[in-house]
Amino acid sequence: MASHNLMKLDALMAHRNSKELAQLPISEQEICHRYEQVSTAMVNDVLREMEYLYQTLPNHILPLRDEMLVAGIAFTIKGSKSLDLSNEMNQRAEMLEAIPENSVCVWDTSGDDESAQWGEIMTMASKKRGCKGAIVDGGVRDTNRILEQNFPVFCKFRTSNGMLGRFRMAGYQIPVQIGNVHIRPGDLICGDIDGCIVVPRDLAYDVLVRAEEIRDNEVEIKNMVHNGMRPTEVVKQGGYF
Repeated sequence: MASHNLMKLDALMAHRNSKELAQLPISEQEICHRYEQVSTAMVNDVLREMEYLYQTLPNHILPLRDEMLVAGIAFTIKGSKSLDLSNEMNQRAEMLEAIPENSVCVWDTSGDDESAQWGEIMTMASKKRGCKGAIVDGGVRDTNRILEQNFPVFCKFRTSNGMLGRFRMAGYQIPVQIGNVHIRPGDLICGDIDGCIVVPRDLAYDVLVRAEEIRDNEVEIKNMVHNGMRPTEVVKQGGYF
């Protein structure tokens, strides 16, 4: 085959396989804490300004409790339906030991509709590692005992089905996709009652600063409305609805 007909995949492979994380101007702990002080709607509006319109995870992924919120560094996990049991528990234990502080576990389940990828003991183990929460495009079980641990979990459904013998991990800390959103290890991910949104790591600080500006500006807009200003006048004053 002539060389000019070969697929040129080096750039794509380098992008997919890159382990290098963009440097942040503040610590991961601080950026996570500050993201917890803004809403996903504010973050979404900033990403729209930057022409990133499709960063929200599917709207079936919701918090176990409405008041739950989370912001952290994406620790990605990929898996799919499987009957294979060999070495599964060791693989799962190794994954849990790899979870870093300030992370949020993000499960791409390949659309699984049967198993729980998260439960009580996994919550306990990840909390010990300094994990801040879990976002699962799949199932959760031991729900009441997760809630007792005050650990934010977002999921698609609840079930008593454990994943052993039904589902298994293919890998972790690799690029994943949930819905139409690509998520790379190290991206910033946050969730609240309105769902979950992903911020590419290299944009995370700039998005945060602008979201904080929106949060502070909205205090003035709400005061205008509270004081009886007509909506058209609010818009003339730079407000919005």
